[in-house]
Amino acid sequence: MPVIAVIPARYDSSRLPGKALAEIGGVPMIVRVWRQTRRARSLARVIVATDDERIAHAVRAAGGEAEMTASTHQSGTDRIAEVAARINAEIYLNVQGDQPFIAPEDLDALVAPMQAEPALAMATLATPITDREEWYNPNKVKVVCDGRGDAIYFSRSPIPFARDGGVPAVARRHIGVYGYRRDFLLRFAALEPGVLEQIEKLEQLRALERGYRIRVVASVAPSMEVDTPDDLMRANQAAAVNK
Repeated sequence: MPVIAVIPARYDSSRLPGKALAEIGGVPMIVRVWRQTRRARSLARVIVATDDERIAHAVRAAGGEAEMTASTHQSGTDRIAEVAARINAEIYLNVQGDQPFIAPEDLDALVAPMQAEPALAMATLATPITDREEWYNPNKVKVVCDGRGDAIYFSRSPIPFARDGGVPAVARRHIGVYGYRRDFLLRFAALEPGVLEQIEKLEQLRALERGYRIRVVASVAPSMEVDTPDDLMRANQAAAVNK
């Protein structure tokens, strides 16, 4: 069965309203994400899942595939689960719609361990943190792992905290791209949010609280996430440089 990437996209965003359609170098952000994602060699199909006709129209006008989904979903994972319920695949990638420069190599790297280990139900990406400002930024999620490379915990706080100061060598920033097996995805989306998830506002903690493993894969080429107007300005500057 194939590997499918699903890009959940909604119009509303508290920090950057309408960001899915915000233009970067004259191209809607969601279209840039779709174009980058479809370059991954391991993917058979790339689908944008949205509840907004404007987003669907922009994707289709660029030659992409869009699926309309319910407007009641609380998270991107819920939106992907709706697509998975009607479109069959072995593995689904959750590619965030605010990563206009996502590297296809990262998506292939994420798929690799899931194809190699049939028992692995979920995986995600991370990259080293060396910048002190990023280390203390609550919008940058941190992750610590065990010796196998599976996540122990995700937090908005600096973890592991370095008692002697500075950014520890093992500091890693979580990149919000996930891989799921179909049966796990449908089961996960049906679970009630966990206590830690509600405190940190991080849905991946729902899996850890229930005892599921999450493999953390090293990012090959970490890319920029666009969450704020300042991020959008930097994205446009990057697009201008890389024309």
